[in-house]
Amino acid sequence: MTVTRPRPVPRDLYAVAAAVLLVTAAVLVGRYVYTYDDLIVGWPPLLGRWDPHLGPGTPAALVVAAAVVAYGPAVAARLPWRALLAAAWGTALAWTWSLALVDGWERGVAGRLTTRQEYLSVIDRWHDIPATLRDFNGHILLHSPDNWPAHVAGHPPGATLTYVLLDRIGVGGGGWAGALTLTVGATAGVAVLVTVRALAAERLARRAAPFLVLAPAAVWMGTSADGYFAAVAAWAVALLALAVTGRPLGWAAGSGLLFGLTCYLSYGLTLFAVVAAAVLLLGRRGVRARPVLFVPLLAGAAVVPVAFTAAGFDWWEAYHLLVERYYEGAAGVRPYAYWVWANLACTVLITGLATAAGLRRAGAVLLRRRVADGRGEDGRARGGRTEEFRLAFLVGAGLLALLAADLSGMSKAETERIWLPFALWLLAACAFLTRPRGWLAAQAVLALLLNHLLATGW
Repeated sequence: MTVTRPRPVPRDLYAVAAAVLLVTAAVLVGRYVYTYDDLIVGWPPLLGRWDPHLGPGTPAALVVAAAVVAYGPAVAARLPWRALLAAAWGTALAWTWSLALVDGWERGVAGRLTTRQEYLSVIDRWHDIPATLRDFNGHILLHSPDNWPAHVAGHPPGATLTYVLLDRIGVGGGGWAGALTLTVGATAGVAVLVTVRALAAERLARRAAPFLVLAPAAVWMGTSADGYFAAVAAWAVALLALAVTGRPLGWAAGSGLLFGLTCYLSYGLTLFAVVAAAVLLLGRRGVRARPVLFVPLLAGAAVVPVAFTAAGFDWWEAYHLLVERYYEGAAGVRPYAYWVWANLACTVLITGLATAAGLRRAGAVLLRRRVADGRGEDGRARGGRTEEFRLAFLVGAGLLALLAADLSGMSKAETERIWLPFALWLLAACAFLTRPRGWLAAQAVLALLLNHLLATGW
């Protein structure tokens, strides 16, 4: 008699189960151990409230999700590279727009950046831009006269200035601001694909493409300025990856310029230095061959800081004032003991269960250590194991930056939007997954449930 042994449980499912347990614990502890006055969020660990609803974007979101699940992997494998990048941007736009419009035009797009805590609420205070920059730090603290709203005070003035300049050129108002934020934010995934192809392999970028397009993060990418910040940071990394793999030095200057801008959009995105360091390490052969690339890189990186400093804005002083403001407000109440792990549950919700499995596989690649760096003088990987190791290393850098943000205590709640720039790099780990359609379906279902069951505004 033959005894049939039970099939072993795939290790990916252990990672998924751990992610589900983490989210479940964050929900239950947030609801039954703490109160709203402790956490100051309506549906812990997310900032939102229970609000089942449908909207004009619902049919489009279902169609986009079904199309990407059914055809995304095959199309991504066959399209010419440039056509794939265009298709990825277009599909990400369709997915993000449709999710935003589930809440309707006003609530989902035009009204997002006009609430009293958002950037557009202070546009009329920027009549004299140089004078406002000089006086910016004087309005950060809660007890200061005419203190800035939370999001304005919580970021360097580059964030607000973006929308001020839009208003100056005649495209002001919430509709234009929301459309710009959504459209630019949708390019972030394209930047990740460019980076993965430059540093690892095109085949891995193609496998990651559908996951970057259909990310649950799109629920917040289309409704928060952090989606715009994510795109700027991602393109800074992508241009640096191109520069260290033999492209013209102008790419290094462009990368530096965007890195400088990133630091004046969000204080926390200085942690992208970790990702930049990973790019330089992975492209070290190119760096050794052309050390001169540091000249345009550093020159570009100096442009935005020099311009703001010359205008009278002191970044370091503003950061220290922000820390004080942060703990004057919600951060002084929200318990670190909860958020230091509940933030990671938020990350599961914006990156999806597929990413949990992908990160497990990326970790396995890093731990095997059976990788020989068989790269030629052109910086291209020759071995499949080397390519996978390089992608895993890049993903690991993104995860390390996110964990540093978590431990800092400067991200207690609202990380479903604040950590969007880091989350994109975790999604690239989905390139390691087999049977992508099933994982993509799980990603789509999660995004649709979040968007239709919760009101995710702030």
